[in-house]
Amino acid sequence: MRESRPVHVNAAAVNGIPGDADFVFDARSLPNPYWEPSLRNLTGRDPEVIRFLEAQTTVGTLIADIAQFMTARIPEYQASNRGYLTVAVGCTGGQHRSVYIVDRLAEIFASRFSNVSARHSSLPAGLQRLRLA
Repeated sequence: MRESRPVHVNAAAVNGIPGDADFVFDARSLPNPYWEPSLRNLTGRDPEVIRFLEAQTTVGTLIADIAQFMTARIPEYQASNRGYLTVAVGCTGGQHRSVYIVDRLAEIFASRFSNVSARHSSLPAGLQRLRLA
């Protein structure tokens, strides 16, 4: 049964961990697109950055590990009296790795749970939220 309690997935960065984060994951060990001059000014939503990150096996492994762990935890939180669950993913600047990972996690969670959202406080206002089907 799909529960309607919200699941929020946030990208955290230099501004610190969101105060409402229930789970926090660190993506700083992954290859950083920032160090590729052609990718520096792009975000984790740009096709060039997506290709760069998808070519790194460690990125896919981290996403799979977080998704597996959280897929087991989300029903526990939904069964409790909590009104929501917030998962945060952080990296150095909050522009590339965490944005990409949060968007992938939100897509995975949205395929299994209802009421999932993704938020990126480090991106410009028009890009902060991911539209999920």
